[in-house]
Amino acid sequence: MLNKKIEDAINAQINAEMWSAYLYLSMSAWCAKTGRPGMANWFEIQFREEQDHARIFFNYVLQRGGEVKLQPIEAVPQEWKSPLDVFESTLAHEQKVTALINNLFALTTAENDYASQSMLKWFIDEQVEEEENAQNMIDNLRMIGDNGYGLFMLDKELAARVYSTPSPLAGK
Repeated sequence: MLNKKIEDAINAQINAEMWSAYLYLSMSAWCAKTGRPGMANWFEIQFREEQDHARIFFNYVLQRGGEVKLQPIEAVPQEWKSPLDVFESTLAHEQKVTALINNLFALTTAENDYASQSMLKWFIDEQVEEEENAQNMIDNLRMIGDNGYGLFMLDKELAARVYSTPSPLAGK
């Protein structure tokens, strides 16, 4: 059975993951609107990944005999100044999500919930990857600067990104 404090915290995390999905869908729309279909694709895949993260938490609550309580999703930003701005916003957001996951892990440690700690290990590793990916995009955009050809090539590269189901959902 899932501890009530942990159940509540995971329900809050489900909401945070859905907000993240909504944020990335908004970023995808902005990129598409500004003529960057490859970047729009990159963010659409991020959108799908965040939905999957919410589903992993959702399934876990149910698996542990808890109750999922979905809450409204608050509005997200819809405008950015540039591709660099959108990816800097992405990195800042991923750092916030990392803090949320770390706080959740700290709670499971305080509550001696080893099963939840085991489940959260995947998210801790995932956040390292998410922050690294956002930082790499920032580094690339800073290197490219205002070079139109460089932006075109990066956008073309991002159009090739494909979605893959996260391992905790594989086969489900």
